[in-house]
Amino acid sequence: MPLGIFEGQDNFGTNSDGAKTQEYCMFCYKDGVFTNPNLTLDEMINMSVQFMTSELNFSEQRAKEMSNSVIPNLRRWKDLCL
Repeated sequence: MPLGIFEGQDNFGTNSDGAKTQEYCMFCYKDGVFTNPNLTLDEMINMSVQFMTSELNFSEQRAKEMSNSVIPNLRRWKDLCL
């Protein structure tokens, strides 16, 4: 998810001290931990595609392109793919 203002509110996750993090969104990271720590890269991509097609009206092709190009490069996943 792009970080910043989304639907009138920010969507930044929070560190353990409650401070907002610039690295992860509120759906993935809260209070310094991942909200779903056992989620695999493929599961994350599939969830992202489903969200973008159902909630943001993206075409499935565009949602897959974006998810597959962005998500594997996020630090959480990038370290696992090395």
